[in-house]
Amino acid sequence: MTEQEYNECVTLYADNVYRFVLKNLRHEEDARDVVQTAFEKMWVNRQQVENSRCKSFLFTVAYNQMIDHIRKNKRVVLKDEFGETEKTINRQQHDVKKALQAALNTLNETQRSLVMLKDYEGYNYEEIGKITGLNASQVKVYLHRARLQLREYLVKPENVI
Repeated sequence: MTEQEYNECVTLYADNVYRFVLKNLRHEEDARDVVQTAFEKMWVNRQQVENSRCKSFLFTVAYNQMIDHIRKNKRVVLKDEFGETEKTINRQQHDVKKALQAALNTLNETQRSLVMLKDYEGYNYEEIGKITGLNASQVKVYLHRARLQLREYLVKPENVI
C-alpha cells in the first residue's frame, strides 16, 4: 500500500470505523483512541496490506483494539433508580433512536459488534467472521440470537413507542 492509497483509505473509512467503535464503546474519547491506534497499526503494516483489503484490515484491527480496550477498562455504569410515575412520563418522550440504542445496550459486546457490522456497516457473514475471528456459521448463530434478544426487548409493552 502506498502513502496515497493509505490516505485514500483514511478518507474513505475513518467515519465508518469511528461510528462502529463509538456505537460499541459509547465513549467518544475512547473511540477516538481506538480508531487512532487502528490507523497507526495500518500505517506501520502498510507494506503488507493490499489496497483492496484495507477496509477489512482496518475493521479487523479496530475490532481487536476495541475488545482489548473493553477488557482493560471495564467501566462501571451507574443507573438511576426511577419511580413508576417517572417511568410513565419518560415513556412518552422516547423516540425510535433511543429505543434502538437501549435495545443494543442489552446485548453483550460480541452480539452488539455483530449487529453493528452486519446491519450498520453491511458486511457479509464471511467478512464479519474474518474481522471477529469467528467462522461464518458462528456469526449466523450469534447474530440470530442477538436479533431475537433485540426483538424480545423491543416488543415489551414498556419499550413500545
